[in-house]
Amino acid sequence: MDAGTFPPIPLAAWADTKETLHRYLQVVGKIRLDQSPIRNHWWNVPFHLTGRGITTRPMGSDRIFAIDFDFVDHRLHVDSIGGDRVSFALPGLSVAAFYDRLLAALGSLGIAVSIRPVPFDLRDATPFAEDTGHAAYDPFWVTRYWVVLSQVALVLEEFAGRTYAKTSPVHHFWHTFDLAVTRFSDRLVPQPPGADPVTREAYSHEVISAGFWFGDDNVPEPTFYAYAAPEPSGLADEPLRPQAARWIESRGAHLAVLPYDAVRATAEPRATALDFYESAYVAAATRAGWDLDRLRWPQHLDAST
Repeated sequence: MDAGTFPPIPLAAWADTKETLHRYLQVVGKIRLDQSPIRNHWWNVPFHLTGRGITTRPMGSDRIFAIDFDFVDHRLHVDSIGGDRVSFALPGLSVAAFYDRLLAALGSLGIAVSIRPVPFDLRDATPFAEDTGHAAYDPFWVTRYWVVLSQVALVLEEFAGRTYAKTSPVHHFWHTFDLAVTRFSDRLVPQPPGADPVTREAYSHEVISAGFWFGDDNVPEPTFYAYAAPEPSGLADEPLRPQAARWIESRGAHLAVLPYDAVRATAEPRATALDFYESAYVAAATRAGWDLDRLRWPQHLDAST
């Protein structure tokens, strides 16, 4: 399926499918959280892209295994290091049926997991085992979602390579259904006593993040975004590029946002997205007092060999 650069993916066209798929990802993501060695800033938890979908990467201890979503053939694969595979088709499954089949697949391979079996931070928190209401799965839009993820991921990889700052992998978060890469300064950020463990670890140092999401209740369209945490004073006064980009308020802070469709409409969509990320980064790094010259990678390496 060659859909071209940044093909259309309006939220309204696949909202029901997205709600189902998001819950599938949360089930598998919670298994990843349970079975993977912990990494700083929770880098062990998100999904990574593959040539056919997304993967947990290998995990487990007594039984090493991986779970992969194939968004070309629309199947879920559970593969063990011993060469065993259990696989099942995704279309037509409610969240409850998906949850039941996945647990059965793991059990058949001798793998036991322990997760909190309810969605995280979703408006409808019906337990996975009881959720027969979310069952929409349109293969066309699921493949389109993976194509867009893959294209945006490569833009973020290029953006990530422009700095010597400590930088996260480009990864897909199952709890928020977004794709992101984060740059860190070496300055610790004191957390309030009531901060939850996830926030405390994710934002232990100053960060500037760049990412993409497919739309939600607050911004109901696919959107490129960037933010800084903690937010430096005056950040929202800084200019952004291109003209369609703007700062919006979000959870007591500001997000730099650029609509996906505005990027699609430009002559060079990839360059436009990169320029947006760069403008947001420079704005945040300048206001936060980062040493831009010291951190910028000069890109002098010869990769011809």
